[in-house]
Amino acid sequence: MAASDFLQSRKVASGLPGVWATGLATALVLAFLAGLVWIVTVNALAWFWPAQVMELNLVDGDRVVGQLVGRESIPVGSRVEGGSTHRIKVKVGNRELTGQDFRWLDEQEVASQSVPLDLVRVVRTEYGDAFGRIVAATDVSGASVAAGDFESLAAVFSRGEELRKESARLQKKLQRTRGPLTHLEEQLDLVERSNRSDTPEAREEIERLQAEIDATVEEIGPRLDRLREEMNGIVGELDSARIEIEAGEDTLSVSLAQVIEVVWANRMGVGARCFFAVKEAFAFLFTEPREANTEGGIFPALFGTVLMVLMMSVAVVPLGVITAVYMTEYASDGIALRLANQAVNNLAGVPSIVFGMFGLAFFLYGVGGGIDHTLFSDRLPTPTFGTGGILWASLTLALLTVPVVVVATREGLLAVPRSWRDGSVALGATQWQTLQKIVLPAAMPGMLTGLILAVSRAAGEVAPLMLTGAVKLAPTLPVDGTFPFLHLQRKFMHLGFHIYDVSMQSPNVEAAKPMAFATTLVLLLLVALMNLVAVVVRRRLRKAYRSQAV
Repeated sequence: MAASDFLQSRKVASGLPGVWATGLATALVLAFLAGLVWIVTVNALAWFWPAQVMELNLVDGDRVVGQLVGRESIPVGSRVEGGSTHRIKVKVGNRELTGQDFRWLDEQEVASQSVPLDLVRVVRTEYGDAFGRIVAATDVSGASVAAGDFESLAAVFSRGEELRKESARLQKKLQRTRGPLTHLEEQLDLVERSNRSDTPEAREEIERLQAEIDATVEEIGPRLDRLREEMNGIVGELDSARIEIEAGEDTLSVSLAQVIEVVWANRMGVGARCFFAVKEAFAFLFTEPREANTEGGIFPALFGTVLMVLMMSVAVVPLGVITAVYMTEYASDGIALRLANQAVNNLAGVPSIVFGMFGLAFFLYGVGGGIDHTLFSDRLPTPTFGTGGILWASLTLALLTVPVVVVATREGLLAVPRSWRDGSVALGATQWQTLQKIVLPAAMPGMLTGLILAVSRAAGEVAPLMLTGAVKLAPTLPVDGTFPFLHLQRKFMHLGFHIYDVSMQSPNVEAAKPMAFATTLVLLLLVALMNLVAVVVRRRLRKAYRSQAV
């Protein structure tokens, strides 16, 4: 068939090949998206699922205890003649003994492998997990516990968990009790380090603060002593209880104060494993990180991300909507409007790191520095608002996403029929009344669309946050029980920055890889949840105004 005949054929003329091409492209996009979610989910669930602890007997007589985490083909150039073609990756833990978390073994090196029921995984506060079998134990009273008595061992670990919770409660109570004293000491330190520390007024203020500190110490000192005494007693009990773990050819002694959890994974059934995974997922969401962010949970990062997105939304929606309303309803067609449109389109394509540099220069050094010189001059040269904080990070992301809100809102305003405006004006309403009562409510779905796109972009941005307030580890949350409760000047943790830090900057990247995937899954779910809420609200608004139009 000639090319002209093919182009004039019925199928081509009907556009069927184009339909198939667009359908294939859509299927490929969905397949890539499904593959992305699948890879992230599978790797993330490995962080929560209690894998079996195996004992491998090697040909040379050595024993290796740990979890099997991977298997791969040995490159042809690295194979030994007559050797195995695959190798396995075992998480051996016990970092203080082995100096590493993982060990590669050629399959030919493994003589046999088994899954004994008495092997355990011990989750610790430092040095990562420990693997092996418990060969000796002492309880908090110093009495010996038989290694094979699982009920007695479970009672020891349960008592240790209770003591650790009590210690954490006392620590928080101690911090709250000492709060007024800490505040006075910080004020005194700021005055002593300020530029006016040699003036008579400063010396008088130092004397006043010192007198208040002495009075506060006299008032709360007995309570602080009692709390410290209780904490020391708990620490002593925890230190007196120890477990001895046989890990291969070595024996490891672990204090109960370091033990977070003992997992008998080999003794669990399917139901127990599922329950354990759900419990670990909740702990991951609502606990703080440890071990340089490679262990523990992500609550500070999750809280900081949600708070930052909410503050960004509060800032970007009014700014974007007001800009769109002026450009659509009030600005006359001319060069100024065309320049404004071009500026909005150009801003949408500016790299995010440029907005980060703008936020650093304008918000931190400009606005924040001005606030410090005006309101907090007594604290200089120590900055208060002239340094990174959640407020400046939120405003920077608001500027980053304002073009998205402007464009989406303008589309929503232009979609409102002109007849609605003319009918309102014909009935005697002013332009402002028409805009307020007719146009803006009808354009609300478009505004929500812009907010959805803004939230989706802002939640995953990292580069601007690295310059304006996000940190690896924030000692305190931006919200607490101390007046004014919301501390806009504080630095914060962010899920996106946490993923970057764990996967790229961690001292133990390989061990932290599952945590990076788990954090990625949480970020995806968080963005999906926020978008779902906005989509539901947008759909209801569309139905409401569609029925009104009818």
